[in-house]
Amino acid sequence: QVQLVESGGGLVQPGETLTLSCLASGDTSLIHGMAWHRQAPGQGREFVASITDDEGAVYLDWLKGRFTISRDNSENTVYLQIKNLRPDDTAIYTCSAGQIRPYDYWGRGTQVTVSS
Repeated sequence: QVQLVESGGGLVQPGETLTLSCLASGDTSLIHGMAWHRQAPGQGREFVASITDDEGAVYLDWLKGRFTISRDNSENTVYLQIKNLRPDDTAIYTCSAGQIRPYDYWGRGTQVTVSS
């Protein structure tokens, strides 16, 4: 079993940079890859980025450049850095993890609100 807890969200102003964290606990040997997703108000959940040892980082094409995913295996943590935040980045950001995509384990999400 794997548990995932996201953190780092909050109310931020446009143009700022924010880094989200997702800490994995439990049997982390079950984790081959981790990913970030987001769901904006009134919208469906969309894939943002993923990272694995063999594939490296994979991004949704139109987000690549502002979004950077990284992983600290020693701390069982995946990060998502968002640069130049925009109001339409407002969403619940959720991480997932597992062996094969789509991953089996999901966190509850962290709210990011971008507003001036």
